[in-house]
Amino acid sequence: MAQMVSPSLLSANFGYLQKDLDMINRSDADWLHIDIMDGTFVPNISFGPPVLKYVAELCNKPLDVHLMVVNPMNYLDAVKSLGARVMNIHYEAEIHLHRAIMKIKESGMMAGVTLNPSTPVCMLKDIIRDLDLVLLMSVNPGFGGQKFIPHTVDKVRELRELIESTSSNALIEVDGGVNVETGKLLADAGSDVLVAGNAVFKAENPEGVISALRTL
Repeated sequence: MAQMVSPSLLSANFGYLQKDLDMINRSDADWLHIDIMDGTFVPNISFGPPVLKYVAELCNKPLDVHLMVVNPMNYLDAVKSLGARVMNIHYEAEIHLHRAIMKIKESGMMAGVTLNPSTPVCMLKDIIRDLDLVLLMSVNPGFGGQKFIPHTVDKVRELRELIESTSSNALIEVDGGVNVETGKLLADAGSDVLVAGNAVFKAENPEGVISALRTL
């Protein structure tokens, strides 16, 4: 099954950000994945509003915004103002998940929920019909360049079964350690969207890697 590809901005070279964004614009990438980290929910800090405003102006791909933050709904208006296609919040960070998902959808964005590696798929049973997307973390969130957690392939299969059994329309996205090899395993298991960071931005031919991931 062909995959959508959402290259992760976290792995871009911020000394040459416009060059990397120009590459994304030329490429077959479907979305641009943006990880927002607050240094509290995860042990790192990534991008703030000034940088994201610049990215939104230069990138002609839909923005896939992943909030690795506490109180993610405090950022709803800021994410919407970027013109983002997807707003993705962590299951582990939002107590009132149904209400949050409804607010994201009412804002006109696709509503996504992310699961950390230790959070089981079954936790989404009562919300899966309301979701546009589920992001499975295949590394522990907070840093780029980590090793892929193999168990994620089983989680993709389990999530695909849950989606089909509930007639949900949610897409399955996977983020962390994704390359052509691991991406093939995920695609075969039933993923829809692959987030790739180092595999794209550190490659000699990043556009070629993006095209290869899309054809898995």
